[in-house]
Order: sequence, then C-alpha cells, then structure tokens
Amino acid sequence: MPVYTYSALTQRGKASKGIINADSARAARAKLRQSQLFPTELIETSKDATPVQSRNVRDISLFSRVRVQDLTIMTRQLATLLSASLTVVDSMTALIEQTDNAALKKTLSQVRESINEGNSLGASLDEHRRVFSPLFINMVRAGEASGALPLVLLRLADFSENQLETRKKITSKMYYPIVMMVVGALVLLALLTYVVPTITTIFADMHHSLPWQTRLLISLSDFMQAYWWLVILGIVGIVLALRRYFATEKGTHRYDTWSIRLPVLGPLNLKLAMSRFTRTLGILLQSGIPLLDALDISRAVLNNTVLSRSIESAQALIREGSDIATPLRASGHFPPLVSHMISIGERTGQLEEMLVRVSETYDTEVKINVESLTSLIEPLITVAMAAVVFGIMLAILLPIFEINTMVS
Repeated sequence: MPVYTYSALTQRGKASKGIINADSARAARAKLRQSQLFPTELIETSKDATPVQSRNVRDISLFSRVRVQDLTIMTRQLATLLSASLTVVDSMTALIEQTDNAALKKTLSQVRESINEGNSLGASLDEHRRVFSPLFINMVRAGEASGALPLVLLRLADFSENQLETRKKITSKMYYPIVMMVVGALVLLALLTYVVPTITTIFADMHHSLPWQTRLLISLSDFMQAYWWLVILGIVGIVLALRRYFATEKGTHRYDTWSIRLPVLGPLNLKLAMSRFTRTLGILLQSGIPLLDALDISRAVLNNTVLSRSIESAQALIREGSDIATPLRASGHFPPLVSHMISIGERTGQLEEMLVRVSETYDTEVKINVESLTSLIEPLITVAMAAVVFGIMLAILLPIFEINTMVS
C-alpha cells in the first residue's frame, strides 16, 4: 500500500503534518477528512518523492528512535486527553502535533490510521512492537476492555517514570567510578609507552644489574611499545568471544546464573529484577489482567532465564490449583520477602498492593546499596592508582639510589 506524507489544517486552523497509508491519493484525502484534517499537500513517498525527501525518510528510520522518556511523556499526555473526554483519534491528532520526535510522530500517525480503519488502540499498538512493549500493549487492551483506559495509562506513566528514576540514579552514581577507571588506564598507558622509556634510557649504559622491579618495568614498557596493537586486538577478541558465547543458550544461562550469584553485584541484580517483576505484576493485576497472563508478561521484563524458568514452573503449578507463593519459594531463586509478602497478599485479598510495596522496598534497598557500593569503589580505585604510580616511581628511583650510593 502506498505511503503518503501530508500537510493539513485542523478544524481550528492549526498546521498538522504526518504519514498516512492509503490505496490512492484520493483515498488518502478521504481518510484525512474523516480525521477532521484538511490536506494542503500530499506526496507519495514510495514513488513520487524526490531524492532529498527519500533520504529524509530513511534518516528518520535509521537514526531516529523513540526514547523511553518520549514514550512516558506521550503516555501521560494521552491519559490526560482521554480523561478530558476526547476521542482516541482526536487525542492521537493532538499528540502528533505536540511531539518533536520524528520516529514517534511517524508511529502515532500510523496508529491513528489503523484506528480510523476500525481497529482498537491495543490492536493498532500491537503493529509497532519495536516501540511499544508487550506490557504497554496488554495494559492498553485491558484498559479498553474494562473501560478504564485513562487510569491504566496513568499507571503505565507512573511505572515508566519510576523505572527511569531508578535507572538514572544508578547510572549517575556509576559515572564517577567509571571515569576514574578510564582515566587511570590512560595514565598508566601513557606512563608505560612514553614517560618510562624516556627516563629508563639513563640506565642503558649502567654495567651492573638493575633491581628486579626496574627490569620488570622496562620489559613491560618495551612490550607495550612494540606490541600495543596486540594488546588492543587481544582485548577486542576476548570481548567478542565472550559476547558470542553469552549469546548461546548455554552461555546465556550461565551468565544469568552468575549475575544473581556474584558476591557483591549478585544481590543488587536480584533486587533490581525483583523490583521490576513485582511492580509489573502488581500493575497488571490492578488493571484487570488475569494472573497467568500477567505472569507471562512479568516474566518477560526480568531479562533473566533462570528467574524466568522458575516463574514458568510456578505457572504450571498454579494452573493445577497451587497458590503463587509456594512454587516461587520452592524454586530457591526468589528472596523470602517476595514469597512472604505474596502469601500475605493472597490470604488478605490485597495481592496487588503487597506487590507494589515489595517493589518500593527493593527500590529503596537498591538505592542504598548503590550508594554504599560507589562510596567503597571510589577510594579503592584511588588506592589502586596510587599503588601503581608508587610502584613505577620505586622501580625508577631504586637504580638512582644505588648510583648515588656507589658514587658516595
């Protein structure tokens, strides 16, 4: 089906631009009029577009993407518009006019056209799974089925904002240690390839043996000067080999197992996974999605095969009549807090609230653990850098001290 880019005017006289699918230009104009848009320009991008226009369309698809922040803002705006009793089509038109992201604008235009063709909002979003997650699509469908779509969208926006806030706090805390490690590696490389060879040339004419620290430093410096490219190729090769191995089923399982069992990072990764799982499951249940379907969607957000298999096994037992807490506890991968709070929620009929509380508890613990970890890493990096520099200085100064002793 041909694709057209259009410029049009709304009933209020505002300019609107977008993309529309239609069998012909006449059908495209008819679709626009049905959406209360009056076209002023219509160009078929698949055939009649000029090379510059075609390049712009490719640029949008290749270099523009929908960020989580843009999607979160769009979700809250859509909830507000629907709460004001606007139709879905009118709300989509308003969102298309307001968004500055080219990829999101294109996606929303296609969603609006799908709705105009008689599809539901959930079905229209399902055609764009690269932009909208299964969680987003299923919650929209549940909101449409229950008649509480604005409320569901508000919950989605709150969920996305919470995830973004947690991610930003973690990344902001890790910036400084990462920068220190990179700077330290660059300083060490500069010392070994430039500074050390310049200084150690004074030892070339010495006729007595040098200290082992100095000989080691000179050998390491000579190796880095001659084979620095080999070191880089080795690092790149190791990284590529590990990525290829972890892409396999066995490698993925082993990586996911390590990620939740490592001494320091393991508990942190497990808490992050539990926070995502419990919050997602709680929001889905609050939106009226059946338990087994909600577990399927929540399992997908974990990004961990070990935990996913545990939930899959629990689903089989739940279908046979088991409660939720017992199989999760028996798996050995879910912390006692999760199974205990789920058990209380099942007995009291407040499972959704308990799940959200568990998520909030883990979010707080993750925040505290990240702050403690970074406060520990920073001095360790500083001490390690100081030890390396001290070792280099010692290896250089020891022969000088020996020369002074011989002279005196």
